Amino acid sequence: MKRKQSGMTLIGFLVVLAVVGFAAYIGMKLFPMYQEYYAVRSAMKGLASEPGIGDMDPSKIQDLFFRRLYINYSESVKKNNVKIERMEGGWNMKVSYEVRRPMVGNLDVVGVFNTEQALTRKGSAE
Repeated sequence: MKRKQSGMTLIGFLVVLAVVGFAAYIGMKLFPMYQEYYAVRSAMKGLASEPGIGDMDPSKIQDLFFRRLYINYSESVKKNNVKIERMEGGWNMKVSYEVRRPMVGNLDVVGVFNTEQALTRKGSAE
């Protein structure tokens, strides 16, 4: 009695390889966008823990923010993407920006990122 072989054919293996390769390609295009977003979030959280940030001038806050982004090689966030508004006990910082990366041919992937952080720390005692 013959045993029936089971397993993946070469064509099936190539199809799976193509799907996995395409998913890896998409991941390589998307990862830097999200890495930059998390750099923006960590810069904002770092500012929130800065002593006296609630009493600083908005231009000084913006300068500190972009210094932190410069360290992380962030290029998508521009000065007009950052809004700093007065709130009770300090400032509210909002960052809204868009990242566009070419995908395949004339297709692009677009990421729209919005985040905000309260900057209310008064001094080192808090």
